[in-house]
Amino acid sequence: MVSTRTPEDAYTAEPFLPERGGLPALRRAAAECRGCPLHADATQTVFGAGTANARLMLVGEQPGDQEDRQGKPFVGPAGRLLDRALAQAGIDPADAYVTNAVKHFEFTRAEPRKRRIHKAPTLREMTACGPWPAAEPAVVEPELIVLLGASAGKALLGSSFRVGEVRGAVLEREIHGRREKLVATVHPSSVLRAQDDAGRKAAYDGLVSDLEVAARALS
Repeated sequence: MVSTRTPEDAYTAEPFLPERGGLPALRRAAAECRGCPLHADATQTVFGAGTANARLMLVGEQPGDQEDRQGKPFVGPAGRLLDRALAQAGIDPADAYVTNAVKHFEFTRAEPRKRRIHKAPTLREMTACGPWPAAEPAVVEPELIVLLGASAGKALLGSSFRVGEVRGAVLEREIHGRREKLVATVHPSSVLRAQDDAGRKAAYDGLVSDLEVAARALS
């Protein structure tokens, strides 16, 4: 078993991947992942959820506070906003498979027992967790993957990825040996962080517009 004291350059989830078994086996194995130190403080692994043969896969950054507590992805405020945006774009959220590039919640606290504050995972942590989001599309075989935010894009496409350069366009890229069709957009949490109503409306409308591109690519 990998120790939490493992040197950073040795972080990897690879030894924990099952050889076979589909999504149920991946989910069970991910629950025991100790490939990097993020598991130590998180409540639990938060694996992907949704239809096993979904045409659409959505990949975010990492679980948030509510996801960590409930063990399911996108069940907090950002997830509710995403469901609303998907529906407005003509996509039934129940038909999608949703997951995150990193499977454990990383956070900081100003003081003990205070609210847990999201902390972005490092590129090294995302790389260590990479075998899980690589295995999921290999099993689900979606027709299209939507990348939600910069961290998801960097985790799957490399550190040079920039959302602003490619958002709202249908891309074709190789991900871990598989040719995938992709659409990149912002993470729904960025909409919630907008400073005023006008900013939130503009950010939300942009998210819906990008998801409409995804809907047309699936039609």
